[in-house]
Amino acid sequence: MIRAEGLGKKFGDRWAVRDLTLNVERGEVFGFLGPNGAGKTTTVRMLSGMIAPTTGRAWIGGVELAGAPDDVRTRVGLLTEAPGLYERMTAAANLDFHGKLHGLPTAKRRERVRACLELLGLWERRDDAVSGFSKGLKQRLAIARAVLHEPVAVFLDEPTSGLDPEAARDVRAFIRKLRDDGRAIFLCTHNLDEARRLCDQVAIFRGTVHARSTPRELERTAITRRLAIRVAHDPARYAEVLHALPMVSSAVVTDEELVVVVNDVERETPEIVRALVAAGADIQRVAALDSALEQAYLGILGEPAGPSVPIKRGELASLDATRDGRS
Repeated sequence: MIRAEGLGKKFGDRWAVRDLTLNVERGEVFGFLGPNGAGKTTTVRMLSGMIAPTTGRAWIGGVELAGAPDDVRTRVGLLTEAPGLYERMTAAANLDFHGKLHGLPTAKRRERVRACLELLGLWERRDDAVSGFSKGLKQRLAIARAVLHEPVAVFLDEPTSGLDPEAARDVRAFIRKLRDDGRAIFLCTHNLDEARRLCDQVAIFRGTVHARSTPRELERTAITRRLAIRVAHDPARYAEVLHALPMVSSAVVTDEELVVVVNDVERETPEIVRALVAAGADIQRVAALDSALEQAYLGILGEPAGPSVPIKRGELASLDATRDGRS
């Protein structure tokens, strides 16, 4: 549904995006992860037909961007970070206006306005002015607008940014429904936990793609090294027990928990737990402190990642390979 080959955009002497090659299939959520200024928004603008690329080619639903940008725009839905709704108009009027812009006939437009408002829990607020909506309701309405014309590909730029947990949950549920309906979802996000839960594939991006794989495969490239263990009584007593274990680099008491640094949390946690139980500890909770996806992200981009081990770029060759065998 979304395909790019060697896509790039240059502003003056500076490349914002360079040599971008990717494929997003039907019914797939593709996470595009990168820091501010990485070129994520520029990429979305190119792929959605808003700006022309400097180099490379792109296709949406089999239609090449360069040859038919207007056709491409009818095939994509776009949620920008700033939705830009018409505040004085009602929710229904906002969608009806955009339906007219997309050339939907009157009967079809009414059908789609109702369907989208109902799907996003806004039908009861259809006659209310958007100016009275919360940020979460405005975000839902903006998503409804993005999918009103039933696009084959949907670009979402930070769709849950600034939302309360309930609103964010509802938006994530709708993204899953779009995926299940066979849309290709291109998700730009800073929220690594959201990417882990929603995405079938993720690309770690800064100017170009540094790694691409499933969230689970990327997590396996990073070793989580910090473990938090809560015991019922006197955690300081058990720090000495842990110091005697060969795989433990350090063990300190922080906020009534034992924070343990080891080489590999997943492999070494069982032995640590057995040692504590044998010493008489009543263990209440055991949890890895570090997000493995976060460590992979930081390691790939060369950012500091606390006590974890940075990932070497040479170890990423298998992750950089795209589905057609290119790297």
